[in-house]
Amino acid sequence: MILATLKAIGKQLLRVKVVDGNAEDSRLSRCLNTFDLVALGVGSTLGAGVYVLAGAVARDSAGPAIVLSFLIAAFASVLAGLCYAEFGARVPKTGSAYLYSYVTVGELWAFITGWNLILSYVIGTSSVARAWSATFDELIGGHIEVFCKRYMTMSAPGILAEYPDMFAVLIIISLTGLLVFGVKESAWVNKVFTCINVLVLLFMIISGLVKGNLKNWNLKPEEILNATSNSSLNMSGATLSKERIGEGGFMPFGISGVLSGAATCFYAFIGFDCIATTGEEVKNPQRAIPIGIVASLLICLVAYFGVSAALTLMMPYYLLDKNSPLPVAFKHVGWEEATYAVAVGSLCALSTSLLGSMFPMPRVIWAMAEDGLLFKCLAKISPRTKTPLTATVTSGAVAALMAFLFDLKDLVDLMSIGTLLAYSLVAACVLVLRYQPEQPSVAYEMAKTQDEAEPDNEGTINILPQPDDRFTIRNLLWPSNTEPSPLSGFLVNICTSVIGVLVCVFSVVAVQGRLAVWSVTVLCIVGAAGLIATFIVWRQPQSKTKLAFKVPLLPFVPIISMFINIYLMMQLDKGTWLRFAIWMALGFFIYFGYGIRNSTEAALSRSDTYTPACTIKGEPMAKEREAFLHHKQTSTADNEEDL
Repeated sequence: MILATLKAIGKQLLRVKVVDGNAEDSRLSRCLNTFDLVALGVGSTLGAGVYVLAGAVARDSAGPAIVLSFLIAAFASVLAGLCYAEFGARVPKTGSAYLYSYVTVGELWAFITGWNLILSYVIGTSSVARAWSATFDELIGGHIEVFCKRYMTMSAPGILAEYPDMFAVLIIISLTGLLVFGVKESAWVNKVFTCINVLVLLFMIISGLVKGNLKNWNLKPEEILNATSNSSLNMSGATLSKERIGEGGFMPFGISGVLSGAATCFYAFIGFDCIATTGEEVKNPQRAIPIGIVASLLICLVAYFGVSAALTLMMPYYLLDKNSPLPVAFKHVGWEEATYAVAVGSLCALSTSLLGSMFPMPRVIWAMAEDGLLFKCLAKISPRTKTPLTATVTSGAVAALMAFLFDLKDLVDLMSIGTLLAYSLVAACVLVLRYQPEQPSVAYEMAKTQDEAEPDNEGTINILPQPDDRFTIRNLLWPSNTEPSPLSGFLVNICTSVIGVLVCVFSVVAVQGRLAVWSVTVLCIVGAAGLIATFIVWRQPQSKTKLAFKVPLLPFVPIISMFINIYLMMQLDKGTWLRFAIWMALGFFIYFGYGIRNSTEAALSRSDTYTPACTIKGEPMAKEREAFLHHKQTSTADNEEDL
C-alpha cells in the first residue's frame, strides 16, 4: 500500500508536459526576426559589466591575460548556448529551461527551474534598475542621493536600503509599460540602445588600440616598483608590492590567475537564455533561435575581448581603476573627452540589460501559470497586443518594490544559482533526448500524414520488439542496434543521473577539500566513475532525427557544460545557499499547496474523457517527448522567410 502510494506520488512529480511541435500555434504575437533576437541577446548579455568587469579582473586576477580569461569563459558559455540552441530548434514554445525540463525530466524539476529563473530575473531587474539610477545620479552630481538621504532615510541596516530609490522604480514602471504596449515596440527600443552601445564599444576598442602601447603587456616587476615608488596614481592608499603585481609580463598571476579570472568572466556571458523565452513570438523559431543564441555570444566575445585588450594596452594593469576603468584609462592617455562616450554607453548598456531581464520574466511566469503550476490569473493575454499582460504587470510591480526598498548586494549571487541550475538541466536534457528511441513518433507521423511516411521496413523494424535488446555487457559497450532502443535510452537516463550526482560530489570535494590527500583520492575515484559513465553513454546509438541545429560532440559538450555550471554553483558561499533554501521552501509551499493539484497535466490525467490522440498496442504515445525527439525541420520556404 505504501509502495503504491509512493509510486503514485512519484508519477505525479515526474509527469511530463504534453507539447505539440506546431510552430504556427501560438496565443502570442509572432513578430520578431533573427536580428531582433540577436539584439536582445547582445543587449541582455553585454550589460554594464563590460565597462567595469574588465578593469577589476585585469587588476586583481589576470593582468593583460584577461583576454584569455574571456576566451575561456566564452567557451564555457558557448557550451551552454549550444544546448539551448538545440532545444530552440526542437520546439517553438515559450518557457526556456522551464519548458525544456518539463518535457524531459518532469514537473517537479520544471517547477524548481522556473521558480529559480523568476528569482534570477526579479533580482536582476531590481539590481540593474538601482545601478541605472546610481549611474545617472553620478552624472548629474549626486543630487538624487543627497535629497533622498536627507528626506527619506530608512534606518534598517542589513535589511533595507539606506533610502528608497524612487528613480529606479520609475525606470521599471516605464519599461513595464513598454513591454505591455507590445513586443515589436520593445524589440525596436532594445535594438536602438544595443546599436548605440555596440558603436560606443567599437569607438573605445579602436581608440584604445590606437593609443595603446604593447609595452604594457610585457612589464617587469622591478620596473613597475621603480616607476611607482614616488607615485600614488590610482593606488587608493594601498602599498604596491610584488605580490600585488605578480610576476609581470603578459600573465603576471600565472595560469591560476587566468582561470580565476575566467570564473568571474563567465558571469559576464549570462543573459543569452532570454532568447529561448521567445519561442512563440518569433517567425521561424527553429532557425532564428539557434542563430540568435550563437551569434549573440560571438558578438559579446568580440566586444569583451576587444575592450579588455584595449584597456590593458592603454594603461598598466596594476593602475586600472576597479570601479571606473575606462574613464580613468582614457584620462591616462589624455583623452578625457572620451569619458562622455563611456557615460552614454554605460546608460545604454544598463538600459538593454534591464530590458533583457524584464523581457523573459513575465514569459516564464506566464508559461508556468498557463500550465497551472502558478496561479491561473497570471496567464491572461492582452487581446490587443498579445502580450502576457498580468504576468508583465505583476513581475514589474514586484521588481519595482524590491528596487524601492532593498539593498540587493547580498542577493545578487542568488541570480547565479537560478541561471546555473537552468544551464545544467538544459545540458542534461539534451543528453537524455538525443539517445531516446523514436519509434512511437515514426508511427505517429505515418498515421498523421501519408506523404511524410518513412519506408515501411525501417519503421516496422524500429517498432517491433528487438530480440537483441536486452541487458548484457556486450549491449552495454557494443550495442547491436544502430538506432536508439528502449534499453539504450534507459541506460542513458541512468548514466546521466549518475553523472549529475558524481559532478555534484566532485565539485563539493574540490571546493572544500582542495589539495588535501583525502580530497585528491576521492576526486580520482569520482572522476574515474564519471569517465566510465560517460564512456557508456558515448557507446549508445544516437537519434538520427533531422533538426535545424544539433549540439556537436555528444556526450562531451553537455557533460562539460554540466560540470562547469555545477562547479561554479558550489563555489557560492553558505549565506547564498541559505537564502536559496528559504526561496525554495516558499516555492515548494506554492507547488504542493496549489500547483501539483491544478497543473494542466494533472487535470488531463484525472479526466475520464481524456484519451490519447494515438496509441501503439494499446499504449498511449508520449507526444510531449516526441515533439522534441522527432520534430521535423520546417520547409525551405519557412527557413528563407525569417530574414
